[in-house]
Amino acid sequence: MGEFKVHCVRFFDYVPSGVRCMAFAEDTNKLALARNDGSVEVFSFSSFYYQEKVIPGDESRSIESICWAAGNRLFTAGLNGEIIEYDLEKLCVKYTLDAYGGPIWNIAANACSTHLAVSCEDGSVKLFSITTDHIKFERNLDRQKGRLLCVAWHPLGTHIVTGSVNKIQVFKASSGHLEHVLKLDSRPLAGQRRECVVWSVAVLSNGDIISVDSSGKLQFWDLEKGTLIHTHSVANCDILSLAVSKAEDSLVVGTAEGVVFQFQHIASKAGECERQWVRTKPFRYHTHDVRAVAHSSTAIISGGVEGHLVIRSLMEKIEVKSYEAALRKITFPHYHLVSSAQKAGQLLFQFPEHLELWQLGNTDISGTDGDVLPVKKKQELILKLKRKGSESIRCSSVSHCGSWICYATSSQLYLYRLQYEKESVSLSRVHKLPQLPSAALKLLFSPNSKRLYVGSEGGCVHVMEISDGTCKLGPTLQPPSESTNRSLSSVHLMAASMNGSYLAVAAPSSQIDVYNTQLMKLMEFNIAQRQYTEWGRRVLKNGLHRDWLERDTPILDICFNPSRPEDILMHDNYMFCVLDKSLPLPDDKTPLLNQITIKHLSESEQKSRAHAFKITKRFQPLMFMDLLSNGDLVLVERPFSDIVANLPPPMKQKKFGT
Repeated sequence: MGEFKVHCVRFFDYVPSGVRCMAFAEDTNKLALARNDGSVEVFSFSSFYYQEKVIPGDESRSIESICWAAGNRLFTAGLNGEIIEYDLEKLCVKYTLDAYGGPIWNIAANACSTHLAVSCEDGSVKLFSITTDHIKFERNLDRQKGRLLCVAWHPLGTHIVTGSVNKIQVFKASSGHLEHVLKLDSRPLAGQRRECVVWSVAVLSNGDIISVDSSGKLQFWDLEKGTLIHTHSVANCDILSLAVSKAEDSLVVGTAEGVVFQFQHIASKAGECERQWVRTKPFRYHTHDVRAVAHSSTAIISGGVEGHLVIRSLMEKIEVKSYEAALRKITFPHYHLVSSAQKAGQLLFQFPEHLELWQLGNTDISGTDGDVLPVKKKQELILKLKRKGSESIRCSSVSHCGSWICYATSSQLYLYRLQYEKESVSLSRVHKLPQLPSAALKLLFSPNSKRLYVGSEGGCVHVMEISDGTCKLGPTLQPPSESTNRSLSSVHLMAASMNGSYLAVAAPSSQIDVYNTQLMKLMEFNIAQRQYTEWGRRVLKNGLHRDWLERDTPILDICFNPSRPEDILMHDNYMFCVLDKSLPLPDDKTPLLNQITIKHLSESEQKSRAHAFKITKRFQPLMFMDLLSNGDLVLVERPFSDIVANLPPPMKQKKFGT
C-alpha cells in the first residue's frame, strides 16, 4: 500500500442536526428533508441516493413540514408562521409568505399541485393557490378550537383532513365547511386525564383515513360515515410519523422508541379478494425518536433525532438483488466540512455557526507499519471564528499557507487574513469585498494562496485576486454556451492542480470543465465527449470490481501522491484506498480486500497476487483526507459513539407541549 505518517484526527466535534421532516417525490425520484437547524437537503435516488443539493439553515427559520408540488417546486412551513419556497438552482430561499395563522404545524399539496393547505396554531386551515412563480392566499376553511397539528388531502382533492388533540376533522375542500369530527379515545390513564395527540394523518383513494397518535395507535376511519374501522396498537409510546406508498399497498410509521414499523395491505387468505392491513416488519436502525418517514416504490425511508437518514429497500419490490438492495444509513454530508492548509499543517473545521482552525500535532520519531508514534507537540486550537448574522455557514476554505480564511452564507461572503507572530495570531477582516452577481456555492484557494475561486450558479467561477489584505475581482470563468440546463450547471465541486495552472469545475449534471488559470479560458475535458486518458479508457472497457461498485457511500475525497504519480488516494466513509495505476485491475473472482491475506506471503507471491486496489478499513467513519506538503497523510474520523454521546436521551413517551 505504501507507507504514510498518518495524523488520525478525532477532535472534529461534528454532530449532525436531527431530521425534522421529509417528503419523497415519486415523479422525480428525489427526497427532500429538513433538519432541526433549518437546513434543507435534496437526495437523488436515481443517482444512488446522492446528496445533490443543500440549502443552509438560519436561526430565524423554523421548519415543521416540507412538501413537493408542481413537479420540482419545494415548500416548507414552520413555527415562525411563514411558508417558504426554495430556489433549487441558486440553493436559497426564493421567497417567504406569512400565513397569518400563527405557527404552522403542517403543509401539504393536493395531488394535481394546484393548491397548498397549511394547518395552523389558531385552529385554521388556509388554502393557497399555486401560480407559475408564486403562491397566493385563497381562503380559510371553517376555523376550529385548538391547534391543528397535521393536514392531508384526499387523492382526488375532494376533502381535507386535519388532526389535533383528541380529534380528527374532515372538511369539504370545495366549500371549506366541516363535515365530520372523529373523536379519539381519551379515557383517563392511571387516574389522570390523557390527551391523545394526532401526530399525522393520511387519506386513501377509497376514502379511508389513517391516523397515528401519542397513544401508540394506528387507526383507520371511514371518511364518509365518520366512524372507526380498525385499530392497531403498535407501540407503548408516541407514533410520530406516517407515510403511505403511492400504490397504497404499504405504509410505514415511526415511533418515539426509534422503531419503524411497516404495514402491508394483503389478502386475508390466499385466493380471496378481501384485503386487510397487516404489520409485517419492524426496523430498529435508530437510537432516538423517528420524527420523519417516507415511502418510495421500492424502499422505506426514515430519519430522526440522531441525524441518520436510513433507506431500507423492500426486497420484494426489487427485481435485481444488487447494489440497489443494500441498506443505507447516511449520517455524514456528501460535501466537505473540513479543509486543510497543506503547507502550514492546519485544518479548518466548519460548523453551522462557527469555524475552528487547528494546528496539527507532530512527532520527531519514525516507526514501522502499524506503530503508534508518541506526539511531541499536541494539536492546538488556533482560532474560533463565529459567523456574522443568523445564517448558517454554507461553505468555507483555508489557504494552503494558513494565512487566509474565507466562508460564505446564503447572502454574504467573508474573507479574513491571519498573521502569525511567535505564539500569537491576529485576525483582520477584509472589508469592501467585490460585489458578486450571485451567491457563493463553493470556495477554493489557489495553491499559491494568491487567488480565491468562488463557484456560483450557472457553472460560473469568479476569480478574486488577494494580496496584502486587499481583494480585487478578476475574470469570471464561464462554462461552454452549450450548457443549456442552468439548474444542473451550478458549481458542485472544484479542484486546482498542484502547480496552480488548471482548475477543474464539476456540476451535478456530471459535466466537468477544466480551465487554464493562466490564460483564464476553458481548455479541455467534458465527460459527455468521453475524452479520457488511456488508463481511464481501459477502466471503462474492462469495468471495476463488483465489490467496489456495490459500496454504500460515494467517494468523498481524491488526491494524488506527488512522490508516486501512479498512486491515487481516495476514501468514502468506511474505507481508505490507494489505487496504483501501475498494477492490473482485479476481476470479480479476485478478493478486493487482499492486503492482510498477502502480507504474510513471500515477496514473489505478493507480487503475483497484487492488484491496483489497496484498501484498509482501519479508519472509520472517515470524513476527510488530504496529503500535507511534507508527505504526511491526514485522516479525519468521527466515531458514531462520539456523536451519540452528544445527543439528548431518547424520549420514549413524548408529551404534548414539551
